Amino acid sequence: MYEITDYTRRKAKELGVEVKPSTNPKKKIDVFIDDKKVASIGSSGFLDFPNYLEKNGKAYAENRRRLYKIRHQKDRVKIGSNGWYSDNLLW
Repeated sequence: MYEITDYTRRKAKELGVEVKPSTNPKKKIDVFIDDKKVASIGSSGFLDFPNYLEKNGKAYAENRRRLYKIRHQKDRVKIGSNGWYSDNLLW
């Protein structure tokens, strides 16, 4: 099970959403607005920015973030989509 990082909790507070560990074993986090689930984000088995930062250092994490944003450009710009929440909460 994925342990939600302080980075993600802080970003969730800024966005006005609540995050909980996902009930879907293939995802990391469920995102809630007013107790209604709006997204399941983050594929299990892959690291995200705060975990790269912790395990590999800032320079490596920043590079992985840059590559993620390039790779997911199409799905991360639609506000309220799973990709948007993933970009804003995990990257």
